[in-house]
Amino acid sequence: SLASTAITCFTRGLDLRKGTEDVLCPANCPLWQFYVFGDGVYASLSSVCGAAIHSGVITNAGGAVRVKTLPGQENYPAVNANGIQSQVLSRWASSFSVTAGTKSTALEAVGRSVSTARPSTGKRPKKTLDKKAGNKDCKADIAFLIDGSYNIGQRRFNLQKNFVGKVTVMLGIGTEGPHVGVVQASEHPKIEFYLKNFTAAKEVLFAIKELGFRGGNSNTGKALKYTAQKFFSLENGARKGIPKIIVVFLDGWPSDDLEEAGIVAREFGVNVFIVSVAKPTTEELGMVQDIGFVDKAVCRNNGFFSYQMPTWFGTTKYVKPLVQKLCSHEQMLCSKTCYNSVNIGFLIDGSSSIGESNFRLVLEFVSNVAKAFEISDIGSKVAAVQFTYDQRPEFSFTDYATKEKVLSAIRNISYMSGGTATGDAISFTTRNVFGPVKDGPNKNFLIVLTDGQSYDDVRGPAAAAQKAGITVFSVGIAWAPLDDLKDMASEPRESHTFFTREFTGLEQMVPDIIRGICKDFLDSKQ
Repeated sequence: SLASTAITCFTRGLDLRKGTEDVLCPANCPLWQFYVFGDGVYASLSSVCGAAIHSGVITNAGGAVRVKTLPGQENYPAVNANGIQSQVLSRWASSFSVTAGTKSTALEAVGRSVSTARPSTGKRPKKTLDKKAGNKDCKADIAFLIDGSYNIGQRRFNLQKNFVGKVTVMLGIGTEGPHVGVVQASEHPKIEFYLKNFTAAKEVLFAIKELGFRGGNSNTGKALKYTAQKFFSLENGARKGIPKIIVVFLDGWPSDDLEEAGIVAREFGVNVFIVSVAKPTTEELGMVQDIGFVDKAVCRNNGFFSYQMPTWFGTTKYVKPLVQKLCSHEQMLCSKTCYNSVNIGFLIDGSSSIGESNFRLVLEFVSNVAKAFEISDIGSKVAAVQFTYDQRPEFSFTDYATKEKVLSAIRNISYMSGGTATGDAISFTTRNVFGPVKDGPNKNFLIVLTDGQSYDDVRGPAAAAQKAGITVFSVGIAWAPLDDLKDMASEPRESHTFFTREFTGLEQMVPDIIRGICKDFLDSKQ
């Protein structure tokens, strides 16, 4: 059979390249995060593994799936099946179907550590032979924030080092696998070594062995904040597009407050896990500043990011479950991805040459692009402005904090009809829509949709928008002159300029626009 490709919970039909492809879905994908459109035949915007569970080809235990590309269609229905509610989509350019794949390679699905994917024959699978590369299925940049306070003491500090060493070995560190570093928390935090210092487990083990115990108060909050801000820079070895993780080891309880540090870590896109050992006894609880310290510091208070061990003795059985968590990159809800860390402003031409029915097609395009992103108060945001000679802000980045509300606001935009002053509209949007968010954490994108020649200069306003940190995509339809479109688009212009003769051609561009935004997001300095 064809070799299967391991994919993630979020891989969509449009991300696959072949007409027929055998893929492997990981186990334990969070069902509520799936976007699936249709039933039996799924729009290519759908998650492949989500569609496979929806149609009953696999369960949430993952497995092999064969994906077949099909032509686009109208009216993908919404059907609730196997724990997944699929959604309606009126039209999409391509579809796919799913059937059961070949079982032989189903063990190597993404998100499992090497140790759990070992076949029962006792032979290790091929992929672990490349020692230098490490476990490629586990993509993570990890800081172990170890407890070096008087709470833990020298003897338990050494047991903690042994445990971190075992976790390190099982992670499968390597050039293409996980990278780790260590920070010691005590009175003041100390970075012991960075991600870039070692790419082999042997070297890391040696470095851990050499760590000296510092002693002092357990100022874990201070250390967590310091690590979130300083540890993951590109020059210290953090890699673009790979989840940043801090594993905080806490013996007893912290001397300072963790809440602010947790907020800072989330702002920096870091996933915080807390491993608490020897929880405070009832008598000791009186000394703890904030009993809920674990819930306030972890990435999400959903049970996944907290981990408990009763003592530092006999911890071997706790190694594997922790490694499995650290390697489940689709569960890293605090990572900054292009889907959850962008502001997308749509500048929509409302001129009289478009007409009501084509204007609806433009809005459908806007919805289909917006739909691909994780819109929330801490995630991505969408805004829209319609223009003729005048500009009409339809809604701003702060008006709606859920995808449903944004999509309903787009549906409710009414057609203005009038002239075309695109340059003015770009200046207006840069100032009034992007101005208020320019210092925020998200990367800014402007998508200009127009069907004709502008009455004013577009080059100056577009250059000013780009100077203000906004990446501009221009989408032209019908009579929009190519020179104007190129003048507005960000560099490289070829990949930021789109054109279609017919309004119906907008739909085919959606995946390319989404992909373009994600590429720019990754290329930008994170």
